[in-house]
Amino acid sequence: MADVTLTAALRSNLLSIQGTQRLLDSTQLRLATGLKVNSALDNPSAFFASQSLTNRANDLNRLLDGQGQAIQVLKAADEGIKQITSFLEQAQAIAQEAQDQLNADPAADVSSLGASFDEVLNQIDDLAGDSGYRGSNLVAGASTLSVTFNEAGDSTLDVVGADLTVGNDLTVALTGGTWADTTATQATLDAIAADLTTVRNTAASFGTSLNIIQTRQDFTQNLINVLKEGSDKLTVADKNEEGAKLLSLQTTQQLGITSLSLASQSNQAVLRLFG
Repeated sequence: MADVTLTAALRSNLLSIQGTQRLLDSTQLRLATGLKVNSALDNPSAFFASQSLTNRANDLNRLLDGQGQAIQVLKAADEGIKQITSFLEQAQAIAQEAQDQLNADPAADVSSLGASFDEVLNQIDDLAGDSGYRGSNLVAGASTLSVTFNEAGDSTLDVVGADLTVGNDLTVALTGGTWADTTATQATLDAIAADLTTVRNTAASFGTSLNIIQTRQDFTQNLINVLKEGSDKLTVADKNEEGAKLLSLQTTQQLGITSLSLASQSNQAVLRLFG
């Protein structure tokens, strides 16, 4: 088969049209994906820098989930502490009533008050055991909640739990109806006062930890947004600009086709001389 020879004008116009088509394909891809850098071939430096930022944002996002769950654990503990405080205050009122009766009559029978007192303390233990969240309980068992704040794992917070149950961090004991005199009831009242201080100190400690985690959570979320924004600036296309380019390239393509047609007509005029 004989080679086809193109004139310089035809070849120039054809190459121009091919170049325009490649630019059109690239612009249409950018408009379709919304990205000016779709692969490492487009811009290796921008592509890999964007990937690095995106990967770090994803790593932090996974940590953000853990921080959110830690907050829920602390909120569950806080609800438990509120009710434990309420039960201690109820027990305190019962013990005070028993003391008042014994002061009025040292031979008074306060066994029914003692039974009520014991029931309230039993409720404290039950409630503490129910104050966990997804297997983590900071008020029964003295477990430790570990929270990680960065992808390297070297920025952490350990929240040490308490065991706010009777006979553990709570020093008050079940009376079993054994209040015999005001000395016994006063000892119970003193133990409850100390336990209320323990519970309030625990609540304050958990509150500090909760504020730290919430602050770090907000920081992590803002940092993720910064990383994603930086990644987008490296790869996301300006659709207005790409749209204008597309219109310009389509016009250029049409002009190229017209120019190619004119060059072809010149060749046909030469052929007619030999007709």
